[in-house]
Order: sequence, then structure tokens, then C-alpha cells
Amino acid sequence: MKAIVALGANLEEPQSAIELAVALLREATDVTSVSSMYKTKPVGGPAQPDYVNAVVIIESDLPAIEFLHLLHGIEKCMGRIRAEKWGPRVIDLDLISYGSIISQSEELTLPHPRAHERRFVLEPWIEIDPQAHLITHGPVSEILQQLPPAK
Repeated sequence: MKAIVALGANLEEPQSAIELAVALLREATDVTSVSSMYKTKPVGGPAQPDYVNAVVIIESDLPAIEFLHLLHGIEKCMGRIRAEKWGPRVIDLDLISYGSIISQSEELTLPHPRAHERRFVLEPWIEIDPQAHLITHGPVSEILQQLPPAK
């Protein structure tokens, strides 16, 4: 199953955190593509440093919820503390899409409910998958054209 995972970090050494998260993902899964890193302004939440963001494409045979648990395990081992919504973080791994699965469960919403609004997800994604398609929203290239320019 093709998984799209967005990575973000803005505490301590964010670029190193992204690199470590990718290395851990490579150990646990079949990472097929990794985007460049993008420096972006925070969206929502308290005043905080800029983020470093990237996207990876992974092939996995895990059930979607187990894949999500794997991502949460990597976050936890890297020191992620979920203290404040949209607050600063050592690492954030968001499951954007998982094959053609649509889920609205309490624990897992697929596709990610705000991916279509987030240039910091869509730009790195289209870099590594020019034909990217966000299920329920359409081609990523078209979604990007409808977003306001980055600040």
C-alpha cells in the first residue's frame, strides 16, 4: 500500500530530526522517495520557530492503523510530547494518505483532514510524485494552484 507521510520539526535541530525520522522509517518500512526539506512558517498555535518539512512515500503491507501506530512510536522514541495543539515539536509524522483508504474513525482520519490546505505538505509531495492525487480532493497540482502563495 502506498503511504504518504509528512514530516515536520521546529525544535532543537529540526533538519537533523527529519533526517533521523527518515532513517528510522527506512529501518521499519520500504521508503521509496524522500522530498527535499522545506523551511516554512508555523500554521496556528503559539508563537514558535519556523518548521522544516518534508514528505516521504512508503510502501507498506501493514494495516493502516498499525502503520499509524508505527509513526507514533517513532515520534515517541524521538521525544515527541503532545502537550499543545499545533505547538512546537521535536518531530511530527502525519499520515496523509494510505492507498485508497478513506477513514473517519476517532483514531484515524484518511486522507488527512487538512492536507489539501497545507502547502508545506503538497509542495514536497508533488516534488517526488508529480502525478500525486489526494483522494477526495483531486490532483495535488490543481489543489496547489488554488492555495494562496506562501508567506
